[in-house]
Amino acid sequence: MLSRLGVLDWIRIGLLALGLAFVATGLLPLERAVEELDGIWPLMIFLVGVIVLAELTKEAQVFDVIAARMAVAARGSNVALFLLCVVFASLVTIFLNLDTTAVLLTPVMLALAPRAGIAALPLAMSTIWLANTASLLLPVSNLTNLLGMGKINLSTRDFAGHMWVAQLAAIAVTMVFLWVFYWRGHQRYTPPRLEPAADGVLFWSASAACALFICALLLEVPVSVAAPVAAAVVVVAFFVRDREKLTWSLVPWQLLIFVTGLFLVVPTLSAHGLSAVMSWLLGEAQDPYRTAFVGAGLANAINNLPAYKALESVVADPLVLLIGVNVGPVVTPWASLATLLWFESCARHGVKVPMVRFLLTGAGLAVAAIVAAVATLR
Repeated sequence: MLSRLGVLDWIRIGLLALGLAFVATGLLPLERAVEELDGIWPLMIFLVGVIVLAELTKEAQVFDVIAARMAVAARGSNVALFLLCVVFASLVTIFLNLDTTAVLLTPVMLALAPRAGIAALPLAMSTIWLANTASLLLPVSNLTNLLGMGKINLSTRDFAGHMWVAQLAAIAVTMVFLWVFYWRGHQRYTPPRLEPAADGVLFWSASAACALFICALLLEVPVSVAAPVAAAVVVVAFFVRDREKLTWSLVPWQLLIFVTGLFLVVPTLSAHGLSAVMSWLLGEAQDPYRTAFVGAGLANAINNLPAYKALESVVADPLVLLIGVNVGPVVTPWASLATLLWFESCARHGVKVPMVRFLLTGAGLAVAAIVAAVATLR
């Protein structure tokens, strides 16, 4: 089993080991460690539930059917397909989390490309950019949002009320960059032949489970309840129809280890000088644009989750910080977990991502989208 662990897995395990070492040596008092971990169990339950729901929804071919129908609905028009892809990727990110878009939607879109004779790179870039920039609207859209809900102290509806204009601005800027740098100039394509899902019962069960989850979010049911309940619906369907798909690999142990380690390491570093450094970076006045760009810069340097945790305790406006750490991680390959997983998926499908182009266009998008989103934050 150890031989199957990748570099990212060892980094996550190392982070947890470092956190446990901090507790063992007293650098992080046991009482503080227990307090930190006690506050994240709803987050852990949500993570397990939403990943299981998303994985089994993919296995039920819901994403495949929707993607194929989009390509058919666009009738060979590059512009129409572009708009449909933006809507699809944005909705998946908003309601099912950015990692779902990067990990599960990317393979679907890349598999669609050869079937319809569509260039793969525009589809791939649409998924990863919108996985990040469309993750502002709801607490479930991004793990950083869920991490910040305790400090923000807003309901799901109020959170969306503050963020919806900024979210539209970020998506609009992303659309401009996608079209100019990746979609423009591509020719018409041949719509693929529609094929029904292999198992209609699983398809409709998974679709119903996703609809249930979305309705629960709109009704402000706690995510730690909504996600596992929706996941249970599709798990039961697979238990009846195809129980071989129900394996322990569905449980996102890598994410659970990463988040646990994060909640041990960052508080320790904050107590031993990190908070002072972060306060200096933000400045006394904490200008909103500076706050957002500090968050984005730190996310592109060390990843958005530890960046948010490092800045959370000293930032005056967490909503502005969320814009930086959500919209900004589109420059470096390690800026968000979603981007790391996206690169792995592209490599498996043989899609070459031109790195210089990725870095330069991502930097331009980060600056423009952050400015637009901060300017319109309600």
